[in-house]
Order: sequence, then structure tokens, then C-alpha cells
Amino acid sequence: MKDNHSVGADYEKKAAEYLKGLGYEILTQNFRCKTGEIDLVARDGKYLVFVEVKYRANGKMGSPQEAVDWRKQKKICKTAAYYCMREKIPDTQPCRFDVAACMGERWTLIRDAFSYIC
Repeated sequence: MKDNHSVGADYEKKAAEYLKGLGYEILTQNFRCKTGEIDLVARDGKYLVFVEVKYRANGKMGSPQEAVDWRKQKKICKTAAYYCMREKIPDTQPCRFDVAACMGERWTLIRDAFSYIC
């Protein structure tokens, strides 16, 4: 039986393939720093997109997207800000935060799932 980290890594790879099929260009997987982790960093048209991947085998624990609460959003935002600073992304670059949610084997993409929280 796989542990949660292995399952998460598998679904992050599946999410990357799912997003590629929607036209996203995957730039980075599993960006990590002191402030946190971003599952996927991608480009979608003019947008730099920070993607949180969530998986649930079934609905017993709620929907996957419900797990991206305000605390998680704030952590993702701080990590995204660090990514932009480190990669010298200009302030004029449009960015957004998406959630790729998988329930069982069904994917849902929530574009612009939340706004930047500082």
C-alpha cells in the first residue's frame, strides 16, 4: 500500500498530464522553499499559473478542493511570491491560482480558484 506522499506524487504527475492536455505548459513540478510548496507552476496563455493538486479517493472527507482552505491559500501565495522573486518574474506578469482536483479518477479544474493573499 502506498503512503500519502507517494499517492500525492502520482496524482501531481497525472495532473501535469491533464493540464498539458488543456494546453498548459508545465514549467516546474514540486517547487519547494522555506515558506512551502507549490505542486505545479505552469503557463496558460499570458498567465503564470500556480496549481495546487488535490486528490480524494471518494467524498468521505469532502471534496478535494475544500482542502484548499485560507491557510493553505496563504501559504501558496507566500511561496508563489518567493518563486517570482527568485525567478525574477516581472511585477507586470499576470498570475493566477488554479486548483486541479481529482475525485476517484475524475478531474476538475478550477481556474482562478482564489486571489492572492499577502
